[in-house]
Amino acid sequence: MSTQAAPTFQQKLGLFDATMLVAGSMIGSGIFIVSADIARDVGSPGWLILVWLLTGVLTVIGALSYAELAAMMPDAGGQYVFLREAYGPLWAFLNGWTTFLVIQTGFIAAVGVAFAKFLGVLVPELGTNYYIPALTLSETTYIIEIPVPWMEKPIEFFKREGFKVSSGQLVAVAVAVILAAINTFGIEGGRWVQNLFTVSKLLGLALLIVLGLTVAANADAISRNTADLWNGMYTTDAFKQMDSFTHWAPLAIVLVLSGAMVGSLFSSDAWNNVTYVAGEVKEPERTLPWGLVLGTGSVILLYILANFAYLSALPMNGKKDVPDNAENAAFQRGINHAKDDRVGTAVLEEVSPGVGVPLMAVIIMISTFGCNNGLTIMGARMYYAMAKDGLFFQSCGRLNGYGVPAVGIWLQCAWAIVLIFSGGYSDLLDYIIFAALFFYILTVSAVFVLRHTKPDAPRPYQAWGYPVIPALYIVVCAVIMLSLLVAKPKYSWPSFLIVLTGIPVYFLWRRMNRE
Repeated sequence: MSTQAAPTFQQKLGLFDATMLVAGSMIGSGIFIVSADIARDVGSPGWLILVWLLTGVLTVIGALSYAELAAMMPDAGGQYVFLREAYGPLWAFLNGWTTFLVIQTGFIAAVGVAFAKFLGVLVPELGTNYYIPALTLSETTYIIEIPVPWMEKPIEFFKREGFKVSSGQLVAVAVAVILAAINTFGIEGGRWVQNLFTVSKLLGLALLIVLGLTVAANADAISRNTADLWNGMYTTDAFKQMDSFTHWAPLAIVLVLSGAMVGSLFSSDAWNNVTYVAGEVKEPERTLPWGLVLGTGSVILLYILANFAYLSALPMNGKKDVPDNAENAAFQRGINHAKDDRVGTAVLEEVSPGVGVPLMAVIIMISTFGCNNGLTIMGARMYYAMAKDGLFFQSCGRLNGYGVPAVGIWLQCAWAIVLIFSGGYSDLLDYIIFAALFFYILTVSAVFVLRHTKPDAPRPYQAWGYPVIPALYIVVCAVIMLSLLVAKPKYSWPSFLIVLTGIPVYFLWRRMNRE
């Protein structure tokens, strides 16, 4: 009697695929939007570019350090495996728990809603502002408040005004379900979707950059932006709040920059996800390091060029209340007051008011769909590794006939749908930046730990600039974390609660497995 072999991961991802997974997961809607919020915080073009440069340097240095760990341990689960080998199962579980609870699923929810938001530009009835009356259950306002000693008012989070369902939320659900279904039938389908949409979004972003630097370039905007590169920060509300707290301008600048980097860090996040699919990568010892470096490097270069394009076409500081029908409305609003923060759209409006808005909507829809596909592929592989360690649902640790952890894919999809309807997905993403930085520090520190505890382990690739460059990454991220505790308490303190919820769950899971 013959027995059928158990399904295994299929190693079908090459260097191009790995690079597209990195780039595609990084580029969502953030680069087209968050520069407006950063501009309001920092007030000057020099600081805006510096924020993106710092984010880029940190991202690439982090990727160079992760590359050593990925080449050393090319196993499904990636970051979870690195933390487990360096610190033990508890720290690995906390990372996996936070990833499932808010990071991966929250990203899928938020990016799906962003897709629907821009679909609404083309078809308003399918957007996020079109609510379905039959599904409106309550209009009661719910608020959770946390007092902060150095702030006059307690911070509010998870503010909800009743339970309402928009057409956009249903569209986001459809996107999540479609991508889960595609990726249930093997890595091959997901790979093709990822490559197609990532190449498309890269071309779209490149088009925006070229148009911003050429056709939309405005001599008045360039003159205004280059006249004063640095002094605008001292007039922003963010600086005044920090300066009144610290009474020392250099420290206030550090705090403002750290707070401003919340948006740029989120726009550059998810690059580490490619390590989750190490079991499906050809020659992972070589492919993963190169995929990390090429993917992060190319995206960061495009991000910086995009901000130069914004500064070429629009003034940094514009007027807040400009009517939509005003002549050159997008130009008058500038970067800091772009309508709905859609800076990319404002640039294309300078090229063609009639074509700019729908074209940008299509580019962002392509970008967000491809981003969610990558997130769908990679997250389930972490849950697979957790389940193999007895720290997640056992069914998530089994592969289907197509060699993918289908249960993990659908469980991730289901929880993302819950977050879509909770209305709190965007808040959750803001809250976890502190926790994300914490796990990045832990993982880069694992390079040092494993060099000491496993000195003889094979290292096909070694972190560039070790020990100085990885140590610099740890120090800078730690400074940003400490600064966020003061500058953005709404984004930092709740992160503690999210991570800490995993501690009792870990011990409960261990106890259940022993029984």
